[in-house]
Amino acid sequence: GCCSLRVEHIQLHEHKDDKDYVVVFDFLGKDSIRYYNEVPVEKRVFKNLQLFMENKSPGDDLFDRLNTAVMNKHLNELMEGLTAKVFRTYNASWTLQQQLDKLTNPDDSISEKILSYNRANRAVAILCNHQRAVPKGHQKSMEKLKEKIDTKRDTIKDAERQVKDAQKDAKHGSVKEKQIYEKKKKMLERLREQLAKLEIQETDRDENKTIALGTSKLNYLDPRISVAWCKKFDVPIEKIYNKTQRDKFRWA
Repeated sequence: GCCSLRVEHIQLHEHKDDKDYVVVFDFLGKDSIRYYNEVPVEKRVFKNLQLFMENKSPGDDLFDRLNTAVMNKHLNELMEGLTAKVFRTYNASWTLQQQLDKLTNPDDSISEKILSYNRANRAVAILCNHQRAVPKGHQKSMEKLKEKIDTKRDTIKDAERQVKDAQKDAKHGSVKEKQIYEKKKKMLERLREQLAKLEIQETDRDENKTIALGTSKLNYLDPRISVAWCKKFDVPIEKIYNKTQRDKFRWA
């Protein structure tokens, strides 16, 4: 964003909230989502920014002599292949790895592991400012999901009563009654697993309503991290990447 940063996008404060030489970034980013950040900098950087802002209007470029070609040429001289995107890819990938190490529990179910993956991915999306407005249909889809969860809970209560009755019958009953009890017990386990999945889905959907996870996952994350994580924790790769994405990242 250096090349598109305008004078109106920053404010300089010599002292702010017990910090010296603070640059306040405040502008509308992608999809008109506000980006706000307060960054303390070195005195020399602060003074240079003051110079760059002198005699300029709010709509003028802050770095008026800088363009993408000049910047990438300079970066390439420092290291072959180095571009502005490399910094973002590095920071995004490093953050994902750190978050996955912190959040993943090997004893969790597949659904719980995917929730952890999405939470790690969300930390990356926040870092990259990949925010979005709450989707129009979000409230309605959450209400439908809540209805499903309530229905499933009612079904479980009914199944629990059936298991209890079947257990009594099986205690001194025939082989068939014991088989019925085992069958109903397994059904109850399946229903509980289904409820857990729905509840995780509800949490995941609500947590990510203002975050666009796809942008960072496809453009700024080294796919080898996700592939290695799937292998390490026995998560099917299909849960992370769809067919088109798997073809794109086959090399990983």
